[in-house]
Amino acid sequence: MKNREIFNVFFREKPAMMLVNLFNAKSELYASSLAKSIDCTYSHVVKILQEMEKAGLITFNKQGRLKLLTLTKKGSEVAEHIENVRQRL
Repeated sequence: MKNREIFNVFFREKPAMMLVNLFNAKSELYASSLAKSIDCTYSHVVKILQEMEKAGLITFNKQGRLKLLTLTKKGSEVAEHIENVRQRL
């Protein structure tokens, strides 16, 4: 089994990669740019992000018409653990 396949056994790929991409981001991210980076629809990304916000993993920071995505401390810790598991596989 390839690394990516085994990773997907343990984690749903899109939500896990959303957290990892936010964790590794070098610049500010928006839902639309995140959707492009993980090859997912905007509406699906927004739905997942809303669940992550309820869980205290991310925050939305509104700037004009756009909403910046920011990991919370808890979100950063979870993303770091997911990334560590992904790298070990």
